[in-house]
Amino acid sequence: MVDYVADKVWPQDKATLAKVDALLAEEGIRRDANLDYTCVIRDDDYHVLATGSCFGNTLRCLAVSSAHQGEGLMNKLIDHLISVEYERGNLKLFVYTKTSTAKFFCDVGFHEIARIDGVLSFLENRADGFPRYLRELSATRQPGTAGAVVMNANPFTLGHRHLVEVAAGTVDTLHLFVVSEGAGPIPFSVRKRLVEEGVSDLSNVVVHESGPYIISSATFPSYFLKDDAAVNEGHARLDIAVFTRIAQELGIARRFVGEEPTSRVTGIYNRVMLEELPRAGIACQVVPRLEVDGAPVSASTVRCALQRGDLETVRKLVPCSTYRFFASAEAAPVLDRLRATADVCHY
Repeated sequence: MVDYVADKVWPQDKATLAKVDALLAEEGIRRDANLDYTCVIRDDDYHVLATGSCFGNTLRCLAVSSAHQGEGLMNKLIDHLISVEYERGNLKLFVYTKTSTAKFFCDVGFHEIARIDGVLSFLENRADGFPRYLRELSATRQPGTAGAVVMNANPFTLGHRHLVEVAAGTVDTLHLFVVSEGAGPIPFSVRKRLVEEGVSDLSNVVVHESGPYIISSATFPSYFLKDDAAVNEGHARLDIAVFTRIAQELGIARRFVGEEPTSRVTGIYNRVMLEELPRAGIACQVVPRLEVDGAPVSASTVRCALQRGDLETVRKLVPCSTYRFFASAEAAPVLDRLRATADVCHY
């Protein structure tokens, strides 16, 4: 029996990547535009028999040639990619795969979180990962009606505050999920703190960390990376499928979203929510954006003002608690990172 080995494909190896694309196409898969590791298994004639990739802590774009299925190549791919992830320090892993192959991954130790029927399954390598997250959330469930808001709050603005006020005034309990992903110059610890300070007077608001399960590089990488509309939409549908499980745990019957006139990816996400959430029995309410001086309040505008040191503009667009932080010496490291960032606007 041939002892096949998985080898790394370097980004400049265009010939091998073309073979990877051809194999993926045979399996009805398109190689993601944003990957940070790709490997292949080849025969002695350098034909690509199998391929797999990583992005962050997710495994994706896995395929084995139909002529070589049943030879254990997928197991070799997965073992290799898991070793790569562990060397990077990523122990909590996720995998995207076609629903038709989800059972294979369950057989090798992954556990399904959500799926888009007939299209995509999303799994993780820890049996108690998502269930534990749900249990932690369920401890905050309260009697009465419940709603949800998900926000990056990068940073927390008067627009975010307006959205929370409108939502909190409509339900008995509002679950506010702050995106935990650490992308961008304003760290999560600061973003969450400013949200908590900015809503501290609203007694029916419960602030949560989204973890890897809502708008993360695992569920929704194109929120953070420029990608085409079709990929954005697929990731949005998966993220919403995961959110639906969370909503069931908390009794959430309504999700509130801010109107999005500028960000293309958030606009796609809102459109998909309006289509998908009602099918799961969850209403989706779009709240018009708050305007100041005739323009919608935008976190991008605030970041741009912070980058150029324009605290007067910042003062007009954020709550007092957010302004106090950025006007303080404590914010100096964050402001340094903002000034060093080439593009602080979300696409």
